[in-house]
Amino acid sequence: MRIFFSLIILFTLTKTEAQSSVLNRADSLYINGNYTKAIEAYKAYDNPLKVYNKIAKSYVAIGNYDLALENYKLSIESDPKDALTLYEYAKLLSKTKKFKESIEVFNALMNIDYRNPNYHYEMGLALERMKDSTAINRFKSAYDLDKTHQKAIYKLAKDYLKRGRHSLVDKYTDIGFETYKNNVELISLRAQSYYFREYYTKAQQWFEKLIKLGESSEFIHEKLSMCYAQNYEYELAIEQRLKVLKYNPFDTNSMLVIGKYYENLKDYTNAEKYIRQALKLQDVPLDFEYQRLGVVLNRQDKHKEAIIAFERSLKENPENLSSAFYIVTTKDKYYSDTDAKIKLYQNFIKSYPESYYLRFAEQRIKELKEEQFLKEKQ
Repeated sequence: MRIFFSLIILFTLTKTEAQSSVLNRADSLYINGNYTKAIEAYKAYDNPLKVYNKIAKSYVAIGNYDLALENYKLSIESDPKDALTLYEYAKLLSKTKKFKESIEVFNALMNIDYRNPNYHYEMGLALERMKDSTAINRFKSAYDLDKTHQKAIYKLAKDYLKRGRHSLVDKYTDIGFETYKNNVELISLRAQSYYFREYYTKAQQWFEKLIKLGESSEFIHEKLSMCYAQNYEYELAIEQRLKVLKYNPFDTNSMLVIGKYYENLKDYTNAEKYIRQALKLQDVPLDFEYQRLGVVLNRQDKHKEAIIAFERSLKENPENLSSAFYIVTTKDKYYSDTDAKIKLYQNFIKSYPESYYLRFAEQRIKELKEEQFLKEKQ
């Protein structure tokens, strides 16, 4: 009998050690970024309740959010008060645009620990994405709970900038700089606040800080150029406007402005060069070039960018019906809502009742309605 019990204990210990080895191997695979193999290893573990959250994290790492959500849900069902898993689950729900579900989970988290600032902040993001004006209250709560919370400070300062309450923009950006002086988001808000108040010298200093920190954008260079021009520093203003042209080579307004700055410097040769360049672009419609760009972008599945290109083509030449129809067909690929797609084609038919593309639009409406009918039957 003793031998029998000894064998049982030995078998149990061996099995426990084997399973511990399985878990250690899975954890090692995850830590080293081998997520798919980590998932396989976790699934081989004999106590799935302990590894659902780890499987979920692995699926997040490889971008399979549906399976990640499924495993987070299973983990939470086994331990409804596991705050860390609830937090990751709520953030993923928000990331996948399941905002209402996300808010419900954040509410549950606040019942566990109301004083956690990140619960408030992340819930604020979900509300913000829903265009819910109460989002700002969550950001305020996050800030009240943690006066060093840079992301919450940014949201508050940005809201005050939108409302033109510049003294409060100054207040909150100053608070943020106390713990993170190189926060580029706060520096940008401070620069914009001074710019909108027409404090160009101060705005200039803050836009220059952004550039020193490695920031570069069409917006930054354009606004800094205007600050320099307000202070009669035309050479520096030209330098920044030329950087704007690198972002947008067809920006005729920047070309005309550069021409004006050169004129102020009495460099009439360069003034003529940029003014002629701008006039040339304005006189020649670029609808075909933008249309070709849209076609190329579509072939790379860059549908959002293609829509912008086709809209620019149509703006250049409102009579270009090909670009008008390309906009509709590209949005057809880009949108997921069938009703929205049908409405696009109906609006096109209404706007261009004698178009060559009329029968194609009608045929596509028919196909979409059939697809919609089949979905509803399922």
